[in-house]
Amino acid sequence: MRPIGIFGGTFDPVHFGHLRPVQEVMRALVLEEVRFIPAAIPPHRCAPAAAPEDRLRMLELALSGIPGLRVDDRELRRGGPSFTVPTLESLRAELGPRPLCLIIGMDAFGSIGTWHRASELPQLAHLVVVQRPGWNHSRDVALGLPWLRGRLCTAPSELAGTPAGRLMFRVVTPQDLSASRIRAMIGLGESVHGMLPEPVEEYISRRGLYLSQPRGCDASRHDSTDNL
Repeated sequence: MRPIGIFGGTFDPVHFGHLRPVQEVMRALVLEEVRFIPAAIPPHRCAPAAAPEDRLRMLELALSGIPGLRVDDRELRRGGPSFTVPTLESLRAELGPRPLCLIIGMDAFGSIGTWHRASELPQLAHLVVVQRPGWNHSRDVALGLPWLRGRLCTAPSELAGTPAGRLMFRVVTPQDLSASRIRAMIGLGESVHGMLPEPVEEYISRRGLYLSQPRGCDASRHDSTDNL
């Protein structure tokens, strides 16, 4: 069975810095599909600026017509803090032994040791860490976590051959985009054309999203899934 990719985040808003690297990974690892899972309440960062229904709708617009990419709203339906392990447990209960690949950016991977029930992650999915060319810090993080030692693999066939438990680092084309930058530009009345799919840009304009920014939070917050 071909693996299924799992990619979570706030998607506030979704943009090409999310979409393009994930599509590269999907092709390189021969994934059946990738599920984009918007978080309800991110446990390690400020609350999203846009409402859950807006973030979900933007994702639906962004992924519409793209083969292999789909929206999964289970974290929004579940509510509360969006911890990754319960989400993977839910997926595993539905999909059985199908290989699952949790796709995360290098910034998120840098703090993975602090995640809720982090040591259980390899029991539920493979970890695919997406990074820029020449970046080696992620490997240092892996060496410092006992529950990740001995799990490194390099061949896509190793991911397809078992349901979970492998760790792979995958270099993708750098994308100089971030949701925080896009929000700031919209708030200043600047054009964000070409940074995100046109239907998403039109939706933001129509709904008047991001015209005012929350004080003391958004200006300093970093979106860990932005710069994959």
